[in-house]
Order: sequence, then structure tokens, then C-alpha cells
Amino acid sequence: MMQTEYEIIIADTSCFILLDNIGELNLLKYLFGKVVTTTIIAKEFGQPLPEWVEVRAVKNIIFQNTLDIDAGEASAIALSIESEPSLLILDDNKGRKTAQKLNLLYTGSLGVFLKAKRTGIIISIKPIIEKIQQTNFRFSKKVIDEIFLIAGE
Repeated sequence: MMQTEYEIIIADTSCFILLDNIGELNLLKYLFGKVVTTTIIAKEFGQPLPEWVEVRAVKNIIFQNTLDIDAGEASAIALSIESEPSLLILDDNKGRKTAQKLNLLYTGSLGVFLKAKRTGIIISIKPIIEKIQQTNFRFSKKVIDEIFLIAGE
């Protein structure tokens, strides 16, 4: 059974890097107020995170190390399991599959943009997608078309 309510948002490195690259890191703050991440992800991000990002250490390192995925994603998933109900922001497919197997609630960066549009924080997803396409981040045409369809753009 998938959780439907969450109390905290746990973001992975790729989300921070993507939003930082396109100058939209504050979207997370406007949407959620506060975001939680792990010490591993903070280190992977490689620069100071804004004050509204709370960095927490994972307690169950043994469980984290059993996850056959990227260290940042493994730490986000481990933190999600040992925290209050959370929403994970994961872009990596393997990480998302692991979260799904563990019945964790997750979304991706594109899901964050959809939520930002639905809540009126942004008017359109198109300018954000255009900015992403100027970076080295790649989403398939199929995924982008799907997002535009859901967003009604």
C-alpha cells in the first residue's frame, strides 16, 4: 500500500543539481517550505545548500549499504524509511524502482514542476523544460510530451 500523506520531502542530488543549473532551486522552498536531505547527498551536491534544506545523517547505514543503487539515492531511501512519512524526489530509474519495491512515495524533478504549476507557483512548465534542454540533463521526448499533456500545455 502506497503512502498518500507525507510530512517531509527528501530530495536527491540530481534534483538539487538540475534545479540549481537552471536557477530554480527556490521552487522547492516555495512548494514545500523545507526539504530534508542526507549528508551523502549534501556532499555529492558539492556546494552549500540553502538554509531551508535540513541535512540529516542516516542511522541505519547497514540497510543503506544493502541497496544496490547510487550512494545518494540509497541514503535518501534509507532516510525515508527511518523518518516520518516522506515524499522522495528521485530522478534515477533504479532508485525509483527500489523506492517502489519498498512502498515509498516518490516523484521526480518533472513531478515537482507539475506540482508547482498545479499550485500556481509557476504559470507554465515549458520555459523550465526549455532551460533544462540547455543543460546536460536529458529527458526523453516521450516523457516531455507526457508532462506537457498532463500540464495541459
